[in-house]
Amino acid sequence: MPLACNALQKSKSAMAIISSASTKLTWILAPLLVLATATIRVHGQPPSTSGFISLDCGNRNTTPYTDSSIRGIQHQSDVGFVEGGLTHQIAAVYMAGAPYESQKTLRSFPNGSRNCYTLPSTPGKKLVRALFTYGDYDGLNRTMDGSPFLFGLHIGANFWEAVNLTSWDPSSTIWKEVLTVAPGGSVSVCLINFGTGTPFVSALELRPLQDSMYPFVNSSVSISYFRRIRFGQATDFITRYPLDPYDRFWEGWSFSYNTYPWMTLNTSSPVRRLPGDNTFQVPEGILQQASTLDTNYSFFEINVAVGPNLDAKNLQLLPIFHFAEINISNQNRRFDIYSDNDLLFPDFSPSRFQADSMHENGQFLHNPTATFLLNKTRSSRLPPLINAFEVYSLVRMDNLTTDADDVNYMKEVKKHYNLARINWNGDPCSPREYSWEGLTCDYSKRNQNPRIVAVDLSTSGLKGGLVISFMNMASLENLDLSHNNLTGAIPDYQIKSLKVLDLSYNQLDGPIPDSILQRSQAGLLDLRF
Repeated sequence: MPLACNALQKSKSAMAIISSASTKLTWILAPLLVLATATIRVHGQPPSTSGFISLDCGNRNTTPYTDSSIRGIQHQSDVGFVEGGLTHQIAAVYMAGAPYESQKTLRSFPNGSRNCYTLPSTPGKKLVRALFTYGDYDGLNRTMDGSPFLFGLHIGANFWEAVNLTSWDPSSTIWKEVLTVAPGGSVSVCLINFGTGTPFVSALELRPLQDSMYPFVNSSVSISYFRRIRFGQATDFITRYPLDPYDRFWEGWSFSYNTYPWMTLNTSSPVRRLPGDNTFQVPEGILQQASTLDTNYSFFEINVAVGPNLDAKNLQLLPIFHFAEINISNQNRRFDIYSDNDLLFPDFSPSRFQADSMHENGQFLHNPTATFLLNKTRSSRLPPLINAFEVYSLVRMDNLTTDADDVNYMKEVKKHYNLARINWNGDPCSPREYSWEGLTCDYSKRNQNPRIVAVDLSTSGLKGGLVISFMNMASLENLDLSHNNLTGAIPDYQIKSLKVLDLSYNQLDGPIPDSILQRSQAGLLDLRF
C-alpha cells in the first residue's frame, strides 16, 4: 500500500464510508499515510524481535542501526542478501520528509529480467514486506513524466503483485506485504522488469508469524495485503511494532474521517480472546477502540475500491472483520454483514469485551467493487460497530520451487567457479520463463518439484578442478563442461543417472576412474574428451 508523506493521493484502493443519511461520507485513504509521526508510545519491555529481518536496501554502511522512529527494531544493509544492482540516495529535497531512515536509500536493478533477494529464515509462516520510495533518485522525474512506471514482485517462484508508480508524487512511499509459508531455510523476493521502468526497492522486512495464525495460508496459498485498518481514536497514522508484536501495519481510520455521525468508543477494560484462539491475535490496544454511528443511523459501508494496480474482474478478496463490544451500556446491538450484495453473516452480535473475528473460513470472494456493508437489524437498538478490519487478495502459489538438493548443489557450483551470470539468482527452474541460462529442468512429474536434468557450462571460463556437487544431483543426465580451463584429475564419481559427460577441450590429466570408464564401455555413458 502507498504511503503519502504529504497531501492525500489516490491509491490502489480508496475507502469510502457511507451512512444512511443523505450525506455521503468519503475517505480517500492515502495508502501509507504520514509515517514520520507514527511513533508508538508503549511502556514496559517491548516484545521479542527474534527472527526479524529489516534490510535498508542500498545502504552501504554495514553497521546495523536502530531507527529512532521504530522502537526496538534493528536495521541492516542489504549487502550480502542480493547480487548486483546499483545503490542510490533519494534527492536531497525529499530527505527530510522520508518516513524512515531506510527510505533514504534504495537499490535499483537496471540489468536482468529478474533480480532476487534471499532472506534467511526458518520453515513456517512469515510476513514479508517491501517498501518503495522513488524520491527522484535518478533525476529523471520518472513517476511524473507521463509514461508508465511499473515493475513486478515475485514471492519465491510465484507472482505476488505489481508495483505501479505511474503518476505518483516522488516523495510518496508504497508498501507491499504478503503472508506466506517459507518452505525451507530461506525466502526469496524477486523484482521483475516489465520493460516499463527500472525496478528498485528501498527496504525489505521479514517477520515470523505463529503457524496457528491465518490458517488459510499454506504452501499453495499466500495472501497479499489489500487493507488493514484500526477503527476508533488512534494517535498515529500507522500502528505497528511494538503494540503489534508481529509488526503488522494497521492504518488509522480516524485520521481520515472522524466527524458526526461517527462516534468513537474506547475502554481501559481488558478485551480478551477465547482460550486457544490464536488465529489473528489482533493487539488488545486496537480492540479497546471502536467506531460506530449515532443511534439515528443504521448502516455504514466500507469501500476499499480497486485502483489501477489490480484487475477488478479477477480480484479475489478475503475480508476479516474484528469486533468487540466495548460499550458500557448493556443495550442490544445486532447487524448483518454483506460483501457487495451477498450476505456473509446474518444477525451478528459482538461479544462483550471479547474478540470476535469473522471470516468465511478462508473463502475468497468475488467482489469487484470491494465494498462491505454493516447493516443494523430490526431487533437491534444500536447501530453497527467495528474495531478492526483486514482485507487480503489471493496469491496462488502454483509454481513449485526446484528440488531443494538441486538448488543447493547449483549454488555450490556457482560459488566454486565464481559464476556471475546475470540471471543466476532466484529459483533455478521456476517459473519457467526465468529459469537459469544453461539449465534444462524436468517439469513432467505432477505435484513434484522440478528437477535439473541437464547443465551446459561449455565456454564459461571455468577454472580449477571438477566440483563434486554435480555428481550429487540425482536427476542429472547431461553435463557439458567442454571448452573451459578445468585442470587436475577426474574424481571417482559414482554417477548413476548421468548419460552424457562432455569434458573435451580442458586441461584435465590423470587416468579415467574405473567407475566412469566401465559405464562408458557398457554403453551407459557417452563420455567425451
